[in-house]
Amino acid sequence: MEIGRRDFFKIGGISLGAISPLGLSLPQVLANEEASGGRKQINVIFMFLQGGASHLDMYDMKPNAPVEIRGKYSPARTNVPGLHLSDQLPKLGKCADKFSLIRSMHSFCSKHGEGDVDIMCGSPRDKNLQAPGIGAVLSLQQKQQAPVPPFIHLGDMKHPAHSAPGYGGYLGRAHDPFLIKENPNDSGFSVPTFDTAKEVDVNRLAGRTHLLKSLDRYQEKFERQMEFARVHNAFTEKALGLATSTKAKRAFDLSKEPDKLRDTYGRNNVGQSMLLARRLVEAGVRFVTIQGYKDTGIYAWDHHWGIFPHLEQQLPIYDSAYSALLNDLDDRGMLETTLVITAGEFGRTPKINNNKRGPGRDHWADCFSLTLGGGGIKTGRIIGASDKHGAVPVDRPVSIPDFAATVYHAIGLDPKAEFVAQGRRMQMLPEGSVVRELL
Repeated sequence: MEIGRRDFFKIGGISLGAISPLGLSLPQVLANEEASGGRKQINVIFMFLQGGASHLDMYDMKPNAPVEIRGKYSPARTNVPGLHLSDQLPKLGKCADKFSLIRSMHSFCSKHGEGDVDIMCGSPRDKNLQAPGIGAVLSLQQKQQAPVPPFIHLGDMKHPAHSAPGYGGYLGRAHDPFLIKENPNDSGFSVPTFDTAKEVDVNRLAGRTHLLKSLDRYQEKFERQMEFARVHNAFTEKALGLATSTKAKRAFDLSKEPDKLRDTYGRNNVGQSMLLARRLVEAGVRFVTIQGYKDTGIYAWDHHWGIFPHLEQQLPIYDSAYSALLNDLDDRGMLETTLVITAGEFGRTPKINNNKRGPGRDHWADCFSLTLGGGGIKTGRIIGASDKHGAVPVDRPVSIPDFAATVYHAIGLDPKAEFVAQGRRMQMLPEGSVVRELL
């Protein structure tokens, strides 16, 4: 019998979320990290444009191409000389000096699910022995100082036919992210898994501890230290230690933020998720992945049809949320220690199709764009270039493993570290070269 981690905590009426997102302040966490390793701790906020955002309509404009390629938007100047973005991203244009742009990305495949996993771990998907996500590797290699989950997903990004992107893979479930499905923009937003069960008397927690330890011994004796039995002790101790704390609720309480700032981020799921990500990083969470838009399905940037009506709804949300986060982090002195990424799993076809529901662009793995800023990354840079139609890189191609290697380097992970899984010795990131121009 295999007991899931969430079910295990429910046995005693204690929710998994008793692990508080607060405990040590961010300065304390940074002080501890620097004292122990002498290296500044870098955290990550990854806004995932799931479905494959169109590079041609956002970051790699082709104004001289035929209309069926260039689309309906025009390039606009930014505060970085020589860098033009879509005229639909005016707020980002004013803070383009806070991020860098790679225009020569190329991916392993152009399929949803597989592509999601690829970009979040840096290796092609393997259904038998899946490589871990970058956040999972961080949780393994850099031990958490604050009593909070090191790795959180805001939004469920799992494809029904594939493994969830960015999860622990062969490192095991202990390195999966904590999943928050609730919409931070809802008026009654709360995270039930971070509360003590209402019916539990806090005076009975000592009894719950005894029960959990008894079950622990049972599993160790009769189930030969199955994976869950090996990893759940730390979760149990944290949960019991913080089950009665109000600090978890405070971390997720966006009402603590000024209304003006909340409005700047945008009163929508994406904007409030970005603001929440900042609060979580302040609380000590190391890696936060955000679902960068969701409407009728998880692949909200998958614009096979009606691309321009969709983008005219989504781009203002992206523009406000991303620019607000960059400016907010900078104002708080957090940008140098927070790497901010926005990326989809691939790009869109150069040529606009004639879908009967309205023109769109299809999947395109040969070329796309992504952005990185903060976390020690050089900003205001343009890396690589695509051809005149945005179809293939013609200068400084950057692969998915190269992107992952760059993130590994920025946050201080060892890509060559090995882990034995199913009797095989696996390397965290077997391929990939750091994009040195960004460091």
